[in-house]
Amino acid sequence: MKRIYLLGLLALCLLAGCDGQGSKGSSGSGGSHAPAAGATATEAQLAADVLVLVNQERANVGAPALTWNGPLAAVAQAHSADMAARNFFAHNNPDGQTPFDRMAAAGITYTAAAENIAAGYAEANAVMNGWMNSPGHKTNILNATYTEIGIGVKQGGSFGTYWTQNFIHP
Repeated sequence: MKRIYLLGLLALCLLAGCDGQGSKGSSGSGGSHAPAAGATATEAQLAADVLVLVNQERANVGAPALTWNGPLAAVAQAHSADMAARNFFAHNNPDGQTPFDRMAAAGITYTAAAENIAAGYAEANAVMNGWMNSPGHKTNILNATYTEIGIGVKQGGSFGTYWTQNFIHP
């Protein structure tokens, strides 16, 4: 079974209570892509493949490429791993923590943020096809407001593979 859920908030302050402090702790790593802690080599490669596909889709519509943000990728990886380990599939974990809570706990601040999740897709092309065929997910991927991305992939759990994309604009 394949699942995709969307959480896309352009006006993030409605949910997360933005403080407007800018990008403290959220600097990206330029264009480089370092695997998130806890990712296997295969999971890191899947995340790298999704990054390439995301930026290809953005180029197709004239949007600038997203830069890899290592701390944001760690948040995404941890969420994917949590979903696999605790056998749930949702933006909010069983403890009630939202994507924005997880970002804040990691010291990541932003003026806009969103999260895409998916489960059950074994390959990067398949998950990207699913996201691009979902209007809300596609909006997050192509939204020129976002400038940085973190991607987490975890194999295991009842869906086989869990995917998380976190997007921010510092």
